[in-house]
Amino acid sequence: MKAALLQLSSGDDPAENLKTMRAMLREAAGNGAEFVLTPEVSNCVSQDRAHQREVLSFEEDDPTLAGLRAEAAALGVWLVIGSLGIKTHDADGRFANRCFVIAPDGEIAVRYDKIHMFDVDVTATETFRESAGYRPGDRAVVVDTPLGKIGLSICYDVRFAHLYRRLAKAGAEILLVPAAFSPVTGEAHWEPLLRARAIENGCFVLAAAQTGSHPIRTGKPRVTHGHSMVIGPWGNVMVDAGTETGIVYADIDLGEVARARGRVPSLTHDRPFEGP
Repeated sequence: MKAALLQLSSGDDPAENLKTMRAMLREAAGNGAEFVLTPEVSNCVSQDRAHQREVLSFEEDDPTLAGLRAEAAALGVWLVIGSLGIKTHDADGRFANRCFVIAPDGEIAVRYDKIHMFDVDVTATETFRESAGYRPGDRAVVVDTPLGKIGLSICYDVRFAHLYRRLAKAGAEILLVPAAFSPVTGEAHWEPLLRARAIENGCFVLAAAQTGSHPIRTGKPRVTHGHSMVIGPWGNVMVDAGTETGIVYADIDLGEVARARGRVPSLTHDRPFEGP
């Protein structure tokens, strides 16, 4: 299987972001990719809640989702939209940070809402309160596809190892971590966390990322870490996209999952215990 990761610098205009993604999808499919991934919040990078309310849509009306589904169907590829900001009918008006797995016929195979909210003070000037605008999901998801069993997650989820253990125990061979990582935490933690999730579960980890200074018209400026990565199930870095926008490719051989798990079968060695 040939996978393609789109490394984007999405702005706060969903229509412009869709144009960019459609062109990159066509390029990736033209280069033989069967499995294409986009980063977190592919449709709109913004912390301006008023602007988000203006430009985001409900799932059934979302033009980015509709456009990408049509593109996947036209190209005949599996597409994972790392996430979209989606309006919900929640009483408090918060959005969903939602991943979509799109089959080659354009149908939605499965959805996943980000479970862990990024509420942190990275530095004195770089603070995030994701839960103020987005409500957390409450369900882990593995989807069985002809390409393999895929476990879904989004960005900050990567710090919660128990989630990935559940996904691997449920059969996941490939773990996805679409992201819009902070440059500060990204420099220190991005690669080690991805490699750890691969090593401890004997899985491929594919992480498509946002990168660079984002073209934001309103609200707080945003910069992200980039470095979209593919990690093999032995923990080896197969691909590192650096910080430029573009497409990177990797050949995924699920035989490597079986070989890694055969050498260190830790998934079969979990033990119940008490305390502390």
